[in-house]
Amino acid sequence: MTTSDLLTHDVTGAAATRDAAVGVNAVPARESRSRGVTRGARIRGHLVLATIAVACGFPIYWMVATALRRPEDQYSLAPLPWPLSFQNFADAAAQTDVVRLLFNTCAVATGSMIAQLLVALLAAYAFAVFEFRFKGLLYLGFVGTWLVPFQVTMLPNYVLLQQLGLLNTLAGVVMPTMCSALAVLMLRQHLESFPKELVAAAEMDGRGSWSILWTVIVPNLRPALAALGILLFINAWNEYFWPAMILQRAGSVVQIGLRSFMTAEGTNWGAMMALAGMTCLPVFVLYLLMQRHIVNAFVRSGLK
Repeated sequence: MTTSDLLTHDVTGAAATRDAAVGVNAVPARESRSRGVTRGARIRGHLVLATIAVACGFPIYWMVATALRRPEDQYSLAPLPWPLSFQNFADAAAQTDVVRLLFNTCAVATGSMIAQLLVALLAAYAFAVFEFRFKGLLYLGFVGTWLVPFQVTMLPNYVLLQQLGLLNTLAGVVMPTMCSALAVLMLRQHLESFPKELVAAAEMDGRGSWSILWTVIVPNLRPALAALGILLFINAWNEYFWPAMILQRAGSVVQIGLRSFMTAEGTNWGAMMALAGMTCLPVFVLYLLMQRHIVNAFVRSGLK
């Protein structure tokens, strides 16, 4: 081997060694940059979530702050209510029967939730398990009722309740809301992903459709039913227009009770916010009781 060949070999080997060293050092550098990008994205995501949380929580904070102000300070824009006062809560309890309002509203919301869950469960089970003619067309028409505005069915429902003698009754508020297309849609999606082997095994054991529904399917749908139930409960709890149309007594439900603080002389915002704050407590309690099931429903909805 000549001298030039040796020099060329040494130069090539040194270059290869240098490139290998650069490559080895580049791997941690790339990983470090990747971790930096991931950390930056995580921080930005947390900032966005924190901003959304503050925007969503501020109306609740302002409601509580207004309720805790003194009656003469109800129009104050100070961020902190000081000095604290519970006079608004006393005024709300003196002007309305808070216990009766909460009980009636809870009865209406619970009845509407149970009825919608029962109807949706039976309908979703039929659409997901049974095979019959025009199933797709019927399901499309059923879900299409979700797109019908409430104003279209408002007057026919009112006339029907008048003929049945259910005006000014809690049952009249619940009856037109017994079916929810949204609940049917959501439960059908869960039932479509339910293992068909379990249903086939239950059929081989000689169980009928009714027994399979309540002993096999419903126990495995508890998280989904809990999550859907709390959504339906909150929707019925917040409904204002339909109860105000059917019920004429001021002491019937919370929605009508809140309206009693709006008079021709003005609006008692402090007492209204105090009553509104008290009406939020049942929903918070319901969420705390069902929180584990709701989290499980969201976790399972992402599993295949």
